[in-house]
Amino acid sequence: MAAYRATIGLEVHAELKTYTKMFCASKNDPEEQTANVNICPVCLAHPGTLPVINKRAVAHVLRVGAALGGKLADYTEFDRKSYFYPDLPKGYQISQYEFPLVSGGELAGVAITRVHLEEDTASSIHDENTGETLIDFNRAGVPLMELVTEPVIESAAQAGNFARELQLLLRYLGVSDANMEKGEMRVEANISISKDDTLGTKVEIKNLNSFRAMERAVAYEIKRQEKLLEGGGTVVQQTLGWDEGKQATFPQRIKEGSADYRYFPDPDLPSLKVSEIPGLSLLELVKQLPELPIARRKRYMDLRIKQEDAELYVRDERFGNFFDTVAEALAGDSEHILLASNYIANDLVNLVSHSAPPPHKARGGRGKASRDLSGAAEVVPGRRDNEKRDTESFSKIPISEKNFVKIISLNAAGKISSRGAKDLLAAVFAGEGGPTEIAKQRNLFQVSEAVDLAPIIEKVLTDNPKAAQEYKSGKITSMKFLIGQAMKATRGTGNPAVLQRALEARLR
Repeated sequence: MAAYRATIGLEVHAELKTYTKMFCASKNDPEEQTANVNICPVCLAHPGTLPVINKRAVAHVLRVGAALGGKLADYTEFDRKSYFYPDLPKGYQISQYEFPLVSGGELAGVAITRVHLEEDTASSIHDENTGETLIDFNRAGVPLMELVTEPVIESAAQAGNFARELQLLLRYLGVSDANMEKGEMRVEANISISKDDTLGTKVEIKNLNSFRAMERAVAYEIKRQEKLLEGGGTVVQQTLGWDEGKQATFPQRIKEGSADYRYFPDPDLPSLKVSEIPGLSLLELVKQLPELPIARRKRYMDLRIKQEDAELYVRDERFGNFFDTVAEALAGDSEHILLASNYIANDLVNLVSHSAPPPHKARGGRGKASRDLSGAAEVVPGRRDNEKRDTESFSKIPISEKNFVKIISLNAAGKISSRGAKDLLAAVFAGEGGPTEIAKQRNLFQVSEAVDLAPIIEKVLTDNPKAAQEYKSGKITSMKFLIGQAMKATRGTGNPAVLQRALEARLR
């Protein structure tokens, strides 16, 4: 019996970090706790109101397209996508259909179909005690990027890897914080299975609020469809939800096709000739791009950094930026750089994880924007283009790169032991003083002069004649024992290499 092949495509929505909403001047504030305050007649769909396109949101999506290597549209327009939900005030959503901002591209080995721009819906708040459903329109009209992949993903693990890499890219570009648990990034999976190259019947899974939930849902749905087909049943094209408690999908509704949405160009919005808009040419957008995750990962691997350490630096900018500064200060000394990386990825990470403040709870259920790098002004009178929002939490590592380099240099020069370097790092991290000062106070400097170690060598050999004789007889491992005794006698301050040379010379 031939095995089934899974064909998976993802649709990813990400809320964009802008000062205002997509088509009006209402504030885009994901931290707002009070319902229905960031609203206006435009995002509430009052009769006679006209939308205005947010230039910064357009720039954000185009920068994503440039980073993906996609084709950026020169002509684009917005469309009305009609459907009737309580949290959609107009009865339609302004989206893009025939002329998306970005076509094609690739990320993590997955081909991209399109990336387009639309507006978010309002939030439905269900009260289980009263059975009431209330609507908060603060989110209505927030800029929303939608990315659609080609149906080329073959497993739940590959789907999870792609989604994580996309989240990382969006954060590097500064276009979205993309926190799934806060609703800033939402993933929907389209899944079908077949035994040959023809595509099976597709189902869509919604309400996936974490990468692990998405992976479990995709894996479950593949097995469900296999069991259904093997039992002689048929797969129904429908939209499914994911029940985290039951670890199972469940039907929501028959899946709509594009014809059901009755797309047509929005008559209230102008079409855009992107090349004629200042700041949005491909050349200008590429110049704005930071070092992307794939390039940063390669740079670390070229330095022979361990793969898991390189991934840490790519995914956590605190440690990545810290390592970059340290590596630059070490002036290309590859051995010292690798030594520094080991202390950062193990000891420093451990110190930070045990001293970090408790996680900040998201207010209002959605995350707060931390930075905006696009430099593109919004169409809002009086808004300063250089205004920033910065709310990084515990982004400063409590030890300077200069002091860290000093500790590495002391260890590399043999002035302090590996154990001493760990203790010194912890003390400096805790704010007890500078590396040299603390090393002196704690007697961490190793004794490296043979003349100073001579009395200790003599005492160790006198106290351990059997080990000394065994070494002379060819038992090389006895040297380790003697070095250990010498280190114990010096209370860890003896330089092991110097001790070994002195012992070897004495036992010749």
